[in-house]
Parts: sequence; structure tokens; C-alpha cells
Amino acid sequence: MEERGKVVCMAKLAEQAGRYDDMVDFMKKLARMDVDMSVEERHLFSVGFKNTIGARRASWRILSSLEQKVAAGEQAGRMISVYRTKVEDELRMVCNEILSIIAIHCLPLANAGENVVFFHKMKGDYYRYLAEFSTGVEKKSAADQSLMAYQHAMVVASTELSPAHPIRLGLALNFSVFFYDIMNCHQRACQVAKQAFDEATTEINSAGMDGNNDSTLMMQLLNDNLALWKSELTEGETSKDSDIDMEEG
Repeated sequence: MEERGKVVCMAKLAEQAGRYDDMVDFMKKLARMDVDMSVEERHLFSVGFKNTIGARRASWRILSSLEQKVAAGEQAGRMISVYRTKVEDELRMVCNEILSIIAIHCLPLANAGENVVFFHKMKGDYYRYLAEFSTGVEKKSAADQSLMAYQHAMVVASTELSPAHPIRLGLALNFSVFFYDIMNCHQRACQVAKQAFDEATTEINSAGMDGNNDSTLMMQLLNDNLALWKSELTEGETSKDSDIDMEEG
């Protein structure tokens, strides 16, 4: 078996064993082979980092919530703050690493429009994750980079992918979450989500076809967010993004 195939097999094995740090190491090795990833390979690449970053994002949210409940100056608050900073450092390290890999090894080798959209979307996602916990100049820089990546992906998706394509829908979902959660542009978030949902619905209905499972899930998440955002009962709720295995199966 060639080296590329061996790395993919080991990444799958690591995923089955729930060893996502190992999975990330294998997929970083694959990316550094400078290949145009297949659907399966980019799925493994995404899932490995997604699980690594996802646990830390969840930890950060919990710690931030706990910190807000503690009175200023209390020792418990200072302890939480120190621990939160540690988690932020880990988040920053993981995000910067994957953004570097995408810029150097993934986007330059992406030939098909689908891969171009996929990796620009990932770029937007990981800059968005940086913007979630950053402040000041760092937050603005991350938000600006995220916006540019999402915009580029949207331009390519509009010409290369059908409205009901799961990657295009996942892109619209995450772009709308970016507007809502990072930019506080709630009306724009609703516009992006509704347009994507309506265009996909029109295509599915006009073609007389059933959306595939991934597309259906993306559309449901778009619809859920629209319902959430349009209501006045959003306090304490979290917008849903496509941090799921869109291409599994």
C-alpha cells in the first residue's frame, strides 16, 4: 500500500478509536504531501480538527459562563480566568496551525470548485473560532479574515455548486452564524440563511427530487436558526453551525 493510503487508513483507525489528536497528526501528514484531497480525505481532515477544536470551544463557553456568575475580585473568579486563558491559548494554537496548513498545503492544491469552497469555508470557520474569544485588534483581524474567506467561498459556490449542494448549504449556514454571533448583524444573518434555504427548496421542488441526507440536515439547521433568530426568546441560546460530519457516508 502506498504511503498516502497508509496514512488514510491510520486516520480512519484513529477516528474509530476516538483518538482525535492522533487522527489530526495523520491528516497533517497527508496535507503536507501536497495532494488535492479526495472527498474522503478532506472529510477525515475536517473531522479530526473539528473534534480537537470542538472540545476546547465547549470548555471555553462553560468557563466563560462560570466566570460571569462570580463576583468581581473573588478568588474563584481569578482561578477561572487563569484556566480560561489556558484554554484560549490552546484554541489559538490549534486554529493557527490548521489555518497555516490550509493556506500552504490545501488551497494551492485545490483544483475542483468543490474543494476550493470546502477549504475557504474551513478558513472562514477557524478565523471565526478565533474571533469568538479574542478581543480588540485581534478580534477585528480574525473577523475580517473570516469575512473574506466566507465571501470568497460564497462567490465560488454560486457558480460551481448547486443551491442544494450540502457544502454550499453548510457554507451559508456558517456564514449566517458568523454575521449573527460575531458581527451582531442579525438582519444580514437572517438574509443569508433564508436565501440559501429558499434557493435549495426551489431547486429540490423544481427538479422533483428528494434532498440527500446531508442537504436535508443543513436545511433543517438553517430553518432552526431562522426560527430562533426571528423570535425574541434567544437569550441563552446558541446558534447552530455545521460542526457535524456533512460528508459522512
